[in-house]
Formats: sequence, structure tokens, C-alpha cells
Amino acid sequence: MEMLAFLIPVALMLGLVGLVSFIWAVREGQFDDPDGAAARILIDEDEPAERPLK
Repeated sequence: MEMLAFLIPVALMLGLVGLVSFIWAVREGQFDDPDGAAARILIDEDEPAERPLK
């Protein structure tokens, strides 16, 4: 029981640190991909498009 009194606050603190880190990364633009959309049009798909059903 005494270990839970230690582990629960530690788990909450680690979750808070992860959340703050994620928010910081989003605000700093770490997940922006300005070149991805431009390059995506150049990718040639190997699979042919499906034919419509008759």
C-alpha cells in the first residue's frame, strides 16, 4: 500500500511531463510537413485503380 502512495504521483507526473512535451512540440511546429503534400503528388502508385462494378 505504501508503494502506491509513491507510484501514483510518479505516474501522474510522468503523464504531465509527456503532455507538456507534446504541447510544446506542436506549438514549435515539430509536426508540420510543408513539403509532404507537394511531394505526395509525385508518388507513383503501383496498384491500378479499381474498376467500377457493372
